[in-house]
Amino acid sequence: MEIGKRIRELRNAKGWNQEEFAEKTYVSRQTISSWENDKSYPDIKSLLLMSELFGVSLDELIKGDIVTMKKEISSESIREYRFWSNIFAVGFLIGVIIPYPLIHYLKIYGAIILALYFIALIALSLKVEVLKKNNDIQTYKEIVAFSEGKELSSEEKVAEKAKRPYQKILLGLGSAALTLAVMMLFHFLLG
Repeated sequence: MEIGKRIRELRNAKGWNQEEFAEKTYVSRQTISSWENDKSYPDIKSLLLMSELFGVSLDELIKGDIVTMKKEISSESIREYRFWSNIFAVGFLIGVIIPYPLIHYLKIYGAIILALYFIALIALSLKVEVLKKNNDIQTYKEIVAFSEGKELSSEEKVAEKAKRPYQKILLGLGSAALTLAVMMLFHFLLG
């Protein structure tokens, strides 16, 4: 990484010490030190702010670090996507199991709880969908490639985009069928 050296050069050219620069960039002095010693990489907001403060373009600021920055942004996106999609998966599994017991034992109160749970689950699914859209991933193959930090070839991307419409319909129908099957199983077992 060369960004640390570049930040130090530009900061010194402005005559700012690390403490003064930290105040201007809304971070700690230790963060500035970490950036300058290549122990950490500034996030995109900090890079944009530094670009403004130094009066240089973002390209001039990061010079040879574009590949490193892309990897950093990509790995951050992957971590965020994994976090929210794992929470959604657990929530979905719970949502498949709880409808029958809630309605069977709590009647109307169970139905209210279930409705609120599904509203929260829908909000969570929208968060995951926004992350998928921001990273242009929809199909299983695209999601797996993204999670592994890889990219599909342009031919594979075209093929996957063609699959998107019917996969969403099948996913919705499959989810409904699974929930119905679990409810019928509970009804049979708990009679």
